[in-house]
Amino acid sequence: MSGYILLAGGAEFGGRMASPDQRAIYLAGGSGVPVRIIPAAAAPDNNHILAGDNGLRWFKGLGAKDVTSLELVDRASADREDIVAELRNARLFYLLGGSPTHLYSSLAGSRGWQAVLDAHQEGAVIAGSSAGAMVLCSHFFDPYTREVMEGLNLVPNACVLPHYTSFGRHWVKRLQATLPQTMLPQIALIGIEEQTAAINDGEQGRWTVYGKGHVTLIRGDTIRVYARGEGFELV
Repeated sequence: MSGYILLAGGAEFGGRMASPDQRAIYLAGGSGVPVRIIPAAAAPDNNHILAGDNGLRWFKGLGAKDVTSLELVDRASADREDIVAELRNARLFYLLGGSPTHLYSSLAGSRGWQAVLDAHQEGAVIAGSSAGAMVLCSHFFDPYTREVMEGLNLVPNACVLPHYTSFGRHWVKRLQATLPQTMLPQIALIGIEEQTAAINDGEQGRWTVYGKGHVTLIRGDTIRVYARGEGFELV
């Protein structure tokens, strides 16, 4: 039985994000399960240590007892045996924000990512915020090259637009112009505001909104907005 997925819009370690992250801890098996933070997206800005430490403090503050920020910062480290072993045993993974392209290239095809997928198949929770959420989908928008890239496809036919009220909403027209027209009716653009997350913990995999703000779902010409506690489908 597959585990759960958490998609967060950014500003993940503060304020109103306690409820989705506590929910993720619960779904992963409780406060004693191994939580492993993947800071690779923050490595290009040399911010991975600080960001990882912030995540460590945050999850410990929520009651998690076994939290580690891994030295997974690029493709080479994603294949390291010691890191792969840590990932095999984890029950909650958190992919931090930063560069989605660097995060994708670090994980795609790596032994570490395969260990994450194997754990997910056994019930582990995979969470991502901002860039971390973007790469989990079938497609993501690279804000630096302004191109649409293929993602890790854990969430098929989807593309996350994080920080939606600040800048993610400005990507919509570019995505609609760049994605093949035949794909637009099938691909859901998921605008997620900061301090907000969606988890596929509802009945039959429906997604539930947690946190401070809203999730905006755009599919073709249809736009729907969901508030905290409301659910939606992606299939």
